[in-house]
Amino acid sequence: MVTVDGKVLDKNQVPTPTTADSDTLLSAVLTVAREVAGDRSDVTVCGVGCGGPMTRNGGRVSPLNIPAWREFPLRKRLSDSLGLHVAVDNDAKALALGEAWFGAGRKYSNFLAMVVSTGIGGGLFVDGDLLDGLAGNAGHIGHVVVEPEGAMCACGSRGCLEAEASGPSIGRRIGAHPSTAGVEEKRRAGTLVGRAVASVVNLLDLEHVLVGGSVALAFGDEFFTAANTELSERCRLDFSRGVQISRVGLGAEAPLVGAAAIGFRSRGIDAR
Repeated sequence: MVTVDGKVLDKNQVPTPTTADSDTLLSAVLTVAREVAGDRSDVTVCGVGCGGPMTRNGGRVSPLNIPAWREFPLRKRLSDSLGLHVAVDNDAKALALGEAWFGAGRKYSNFLAMVVSTGIGGGLFVDGDLLDGLAGNAGHIGHVVVEPEGAMCACGSRGCLEAEASGPSIGRRIGAHPSTAGVEEKRRAGTLVGRAVASVVNLLDLEHVLVGGSVALAFGDEFFTAANTELSERCRLDFSRGVQISRVGLGAEAPLVGAAAIGFRSRGIDAR
């Protein structure tokens, strides 16, 4: 439950069900939404940040890390069940919008916001506007190749950032939960993120990069120092030299505020 000025009033969460049934997964989402909304009469919109790819405006979603949803009509199913206007966008784009409105992105017109968690995604602000792309999927930095002969990715390619530095990929590498990763593994993840970010910064002439997500925030200084070291070594152009990677300003609540921002924007509200 988020107010129009970005304040989180209430929140809840449940583990993502390990199921192949799309409706079971939807039921879990609906349970959380209904528990948080309760009997309030002032809820005007349901904003959703979902893993991609998806069709424009989240009409149909196919998050790579959630096999139960393939071409799933998430927006319509939520709207029908909740009786609310629903707006859906990529979770990392939502993060970028939330940071631009309420967080550390407020002072930048050109920046990348990233999620490094179960998956890796990004949202881009270019010349003060959230970049959508043809089908609304702009910013998929998780599928920038950082190790050409690296691990197979769920997208079908090899060596993508998501296949090398996401939580599940780190877990597979070390044979344990990523929270147990040692210093070298944390530095490796940071280095690979910095490598991917450098390509984006050099391509789009960005001012700054904000990174959040459970893996990045939990890995902490080891991760961010390694990421910035790699970024500095690979951004050597006059316009890209000196760009920095820092933590998202909204912390662990960034995805929730971002989802709300997607909802508010769909109702014509601009909180900048």
